[in-house]
Amino acid sequence: MARKPTHSTSPDEIEFEDAPSKSERKRQVEALQKLGTELVDLTDTQLNSIPMDDELRDAVLLARKIKNKHEGYRRQLQFIGKLMRQRDVAPIEQAMERLNSFHQQTVNKFHAVEQQRDLLLSGSEEALTDFFNRYPDADIQRVRQWLRQASKQAEENKPPTAARQLFVYLRGLMTEA
Repeated sequence: MARKPTHSTSPDEIEFEDAPSKSERKRQVEALQKLGTELVDLTDTQLNSIPMDDELRDAVLLARKIKNKHEGYRRQLQFIGKLMRQRDVAPIEQAMERLNSFHQQTVNKFHAVEQQRDLLLSGSEEALTDFFNRYPDADIQRVRQWLRQASKQAEENKPPTAARQLFVYLRGLMTEA
């Protein structure tokens, strides 16, 4: 025998079920505060690229000023979170994603230059030939000279000055291409 519910569901209860739980609301508030903290940590140039109203911008700038005052800073971050709950944060989140993706691209380029330098320093003639084929504008004599100097410096346990110079040269060469 099937049991019947002991009470009926009213329209008010249905609306209540669609509302986010207290835990979900808390997670949303914490996410907005985290976004506010990220805004405070941005440089002036990066902050100017974020679309926000003057009230929110002033709150972020004030948080920067009081960053060393722990309790005041914490309360200011909560205030920034409160201000963000009253606004559409989608444009701010999109701008932050663009900044983060630009940063990630920069890091990836840096790692590519490091890998190329390490490959050249390994002494592989094949890697050197491949490099010169990919970058025909590279100064062959200079690169070979840095490689010899780097090898000599490594043998003598001296600072890797030539490897650093090679890195700087590669970074300039590879970012132009």
